[in-house]
Parts: sequence; structure tokens; C-alpha cells
Amino acid sequence: MSVLRCGRFELDLSRPRVMAIINLTPDSFSGDGVGGEVSAALARAKAALEAGADILDLGAESTRPGAEPVPEAVEIARIVPVVRALADWRVPLSVDTMKPAVMRAALEAGADLINDVNGFRAPGALQAVRDSDAALCVMHMQGEPRTMQIEPRYADVVGEVAAFLDERVSTLCAAGVARERIVLDPGFGFGKTLDHNLTLLTHLDRVCAPGLPILVGVSRKSMLGAITGRPVDQRLGASVAAALLAVQRGAHIVRVHDVADTVDALKVLAALQSTV
Repeated sequence: MSVLRCGRFELDLSRPRVMAIINLTPDSFSGDGVGGEVSAALARAKAALEAGADILDLGAESTRPGAEPVPEAVEIARIVPVVRALADWRVPLSVDTMKPAVMRAALEAGADLINDVNGFRAPGALQAVRDSDAALCVMHMQGEPRTMQIEPRYADVVGEVAAFLDERVSTLCAAGVARERIVLDPGFGFGKTLDHNLTLLTHLDRVCAPGLPILVGVSRKSMLGAITGRPVDQRLGASVAAALLAVQRGAHIVRVHDVADTVDALKVLAALQSTV
């Protein structure tokens, strides 16, 4: 997969792409949420693009462990004005949501990618996106945000996550979604222990279907805190290292908070690879 059909764009994935996280929530786990302030969101987006981001990922409902659902109307009120304001910036806009009504509103406002941590399983989700031109990121999650980190269990985490993603790809394709629109995310930290996460990262090439691009989001997550012992605001080094390791294992898109540092690290990796 060298090109991703992504709404108004055809995204070249022959090199790794950096997706910048723009939190529109007041309760982001990383403490960088801007709530419903459009001007603050635009400033964050501008800074991310200047730092080298390739995609902007907008989320208006926290999916951190234990998070409570946000009412549909509130999520739409946070998302739509920002998407509309960014629609003429000529950058792919991703919207992170599980709700079909939010998906429809975001697409109408100009979103190019729908990033669903629930894998388009909610009633009406597939119908909301299938006839659009948007790319669809299908993520694996065991349980739901309020309960997913309460003793997650797998007999074979790699096999089970791979089987789930394969099933969702088959369902999307059967509904008429072109494979060129699909991105897969193993869902690091979504119903997984540290050992589960490390096993998935080690075997990333076995988790996702051949020929489909892989998105990895590990930036500042608790798995890095468990490894380093550092609080969320001191996980820059670990986040950059994890992004590099993910790319080396096949990730095409890395979803990050710290854009400039990740971009610089990927440039070093690219320079090294070009000499081989």
C-alpha cells in the first residue's frame, strides 16, 4: 500500500507520516486539551503543521481508560467548527469518534479520515462512512473506555487482534468500501496490559493484513510510563523511541503529541536507511 485514498487527498505512504493529535476535550489524559476553544485549536494545528505534521487528528471525546462518554451534541459542537475552520488549509483532517452522527457531521464539514477506536461496530457507523471518500482507520479495542483496562485477557493477543482486524476489513469491503481507503490500528493501550502492548509492537507485521497501512499511537501512553517510571508530561523520549520502533516494524502513520521531535527522529532514520 503506497497511496491512501483520504478524502480530498491521495496520501503517499512510501515514507512514514506523522499524525498530530489535536485534543478538543477539556479532560485529555496528556493535559493538552483545548476544550471547545476554536482559536486555541487552530493555534495548536498551526504549530503542528509548522513542526512537520502530515495529518491533523481532531478528537472531541476522551478515550482514556475510565473516560465517561460525551453527549453526541457536545462532541459535534466541539468538532464541527474546527473542521470547518481547517477545511481550506490543504492538510488531511482526521476526526477521532465512535458516533455515527458525529462521523456524518464531520464528513459534511470537510473531514478526510474517520478514526474509530470502536472499529465501525456501532449501529449506523458503517452506513455513515461507506459512501464517502474518507479514509477509515479501524482500531482494535477490547471492551470500552470505561472498563477496557480492568484485567484485559487474551489467549493469543497477536492472533486475536489480527482476527478482529481481518473481520472488520472483510465487513467494510463487503459493504463497498475500497481497500485503498482502509488503515489498521492494533489499539495500543485499549484493553491491553503492558505485556500485550509489547507483544503487539514486536509482531506488528503479523497483526495487520498484508497490503494495508498501519497506524500506531503510543505517544505519552501509560505503557511508556510503566516502562520508564515517568509521569505523562515527561515521556517525550520514550514516545519518540516508540514511534521509531513502530516505523521500523512497519507502521506507515504514527499518531503523536510531540510532532517536531518525532519528525526529526524520522529524518535521522531515513538518512540512515538511505545509506544502506
